[in-house]
Amino acid sequence: MTPRERVLAALNHQQADRIPIDFGGHRSSGIAAIAYAKLRKSLGLAPRPTRVYDPIQQLAIVDQDVLDLLHVDAIEMGRGFALEDEHWVDWTLPDGTPCQMPRWAAPERIPGEWVLKNDEGRVVGRMPDGAIYFEQCYWPFLEQDDLDRLPEALEETIWVAVKSPPGPLVAGPDGMQRLAEGARRLRAQTDRAIIGLFGGNLLEIGQFLYRIDNFLMLLAGNPRRAHEFLDRLVDLHLANLERFLGAVGNSIDIILFGDDLGMQQGPQMSTAMYEEFFKPRHARMWHRAKELANVKVMLHCCGGVRPLLPHLIEAGLDAINPVQISCKGMDPRELKQEFGHDITFWGGGCDTHRVLSEGTPDEIRAHVRHQVEILKPGGGFVFQQVHNILANVPPQNVLAMFEAAYEAAPY
Repeated sequence: MTPRERVLAALNHQQADRIPIDFGGHRSSGIAAIAYAKLRKSLGLAPRPTRVYDPIQQLAIVDQDVLDLLHVDAIEMGRGFALEDEHWVDWTLPDGTPCQMPRWAAPERIPGEWVLKNDEGRVVGRMPDGAIYFEQCYWPFLEQDDLDRLPEALEETIWVAVKSPPGPLVAGPDGMQRLAEGARRLRAQTDRAIIGLFGGNLLEIGQFLYRIDNFLMLLAGNPRRAHEFLDRLVDLHLANLERFLGAVGNSIDIILFGDDLGMQQGPQMSTAMYEEFFKPRHARMWHRAKELANVKVMLHCCGGVRPLLPHLIEAGLDAINPVQISCKGMDPRELKQEFGHDITFWGGGCDTHRVLSEGTPDEIRAHVRHQVEILKPGGGFVFQQVHNILANVPPQNVLAMFEAAYEAAPY
């Protein structure tokens, strides 16, 4: 089977020749640039610049030769853009490793820290000396919201202002045409399943704008205003969805939405609050995506979200990542038994919280074989570690994980 056929079989709950493997197919299945530089060196591959496509999390682009060696079946649509040297500038990672950042999102140095700015020059993210990634530092609606300037306020948040490729390369009046052309080129060049990152966050954007504590209080204390805000936000998302899928709908296989609904101990909200504020809006966006294009809908959603899974499935969700198995209620065997016929688990293949970072290669191999044995029967599983591989993970652990996954993959 081709990688694309393999992924689509998994999403359709069919057993393929083997389980599909993802590495770097989206912004939560990748690897910190610090760890990636060490991985390439350990593989004995020809030197290449380490390119950081996500400056906030400092995630590396996983090069084609690594994807091939590790039998990876999915790729992110952004890999079809920013291919020229002129799109990148030199920088140095916190551990001293040289790298390249997108020219339009290069960090700036001020005393004691690095900062990220939006197009208007506002500092939206900070990385103090000694840290290894950027944190949001400005919340546009912290003191007072103004829903009439919602589009402008979004550009003042770090996750919207600091763009990964294609970023500003598809801005302007003919931007959607350039987006469509780049996506078509990538489609013609790869037989991997292509993931288009859309976003469409609801809870998280409220937290990006109001700050997490204030937005949770808004939901509980002023539901009328929260509904008004979410209605405005969904209208923006739907308009963007029309443009996005109008351009790339024929070139991608999966559209990725995002909303971190969970914590270590369970959801951030009650199921009743999810049903009132978020479920109908998720359903509206996800069903519209499927009307606009022949795509599967995947949600990036961290945390212990088992109580919400029936509602996410009813809202039209096809796949969820990263399947955070270290959280309360996220036992993989129980998840597979209860929901395995209705949703694809894109993740849960290796615990990054403890096992991948602290285990020995042999412990990692045993853990991965155990996870795959539980999650692979009947399809509905794409191997991915739980979220990104962090900077402190040694290359031998990364290789042990992917080797074990591939060895355990055949049906």
